[in-house]
Amino acid sequence: MTLGIGITASPAMPWMLDYVIEADRLGASSVWLPEFWAYDALTPLGALARATGTIRLGTAIVQLGTRTPTMLAMSAMTLQELSGGRFVLGIGTSGPQVMEGWHGVGFSRPVTRTRETIEIVRMVTRGERVEYHGEVYRLPMAGGEGVALRSAARPVEVPIYVASLGPANLRLTGSHADGWIGNSFLCESAGVFLDEIAAGAQSVGRSIGELELTVAVSCEFTDDVEEAGRRHAEGYAFTFGAMGSEATNFYNRAFERQGFGAAVAEVQRLWLAGDRAAARRAVPTEIGLRTNLIGPEDEVRRRLREYRDCGIDTLRVNPMGGTLDEQVSGLGRLLDVARQVDAEPERRGAPRGPGLE
Repeated sequence: MTLGIGITASPAMPWMLDYVIEADRLGASSVWLPEFWAYDALTPLGALARATGTIRLGTAIVQLGTRTPTMLAMSAMTLQELSGGRFVLGIGTSGPQVMEGWHGVGFSRPVTRTRETIEIVRMVTRGERVEYHGEVYRLPMAGGEGVALRSAARPVEVPIYVASLGPANLRLTGSHADGWIGNSFLCESAGVFLDEIAAGAQSVGRSIGELELTVAVSCEFTDDVEEAGRRHAEGYAFTFGAMGSEATNFYNRAFERQGFGAAVAEVQRLWLAGDRAAARRAVPTEIGLRTNLIGPEDEVRRRLREYRDCGIDTLRVNPMGGTLDEQVSGLGRLLDVARQVDAEPERRGAPRGPGLE
């Protein structure tokens, strides 16, 4: 298992560059940038491509529907050339609140849109003439004057990873993607996600081992495990209450499938009623502890083993500490612990929770 870093573009862009340069020097395997309704995920990677030497550069995620599949392929090919082959295209559907409210793009047939985008991007990057007749995309447009074109850029391989939470999208990840961008993941109920990915992979004659499985975590070295777990849990109130509408919240559904349905529904109810403080208090501390690396070094080491043994290949770790020096120091410490775990015998196929074998 390797450690990557997850960062968010912000007005402090020089800090971001310095942190990723240091992460590259320390041996972090990858860096992942999201986009939501602030900065985009692609532009900063162009700067990072020229400032770093070995670290892989991934989007986690580019929102589908904000760019045509061919425009997305053009950007991916550009970044692959700039980085010398280190770019990973991470894509996801986001949700109706962002897509319809911010981008003015209808949120419909998300799994179909994901599949068609993957297929078109691969046609472009492989140098094929793009003629595609799908349910969401049709190239060239029917009844117009367009012609099927082939990219004028040279073909280049672009790995495509999918952020997925629901069963249908997880199966699509297994059948079509090169990797998984996981979230809301508990090792104890890994089968909720990994069984679906494995089924999708098997449907096209491959195994889940052919995909890179990545999961986002925060890390905090501390002796006050309860306090830190409580604090990290409270951060989920925004996720459960605001990262989706009352009817459509993919994070809530993912936690419901892992046994937290009643708790998550209560957090959402309180948040939507305007009682944000009560919503934060209602998030179970267990969620904060089980979705992150929290505790003294021995506990963090134990949790790293759990992620490794249930099949996760890469952890996308959020920055630790307030200053650049603290973040670099924390990352270096975690990488040292991870290397110790990596040198131990692994135990693949660890228990995945009752009913999930």
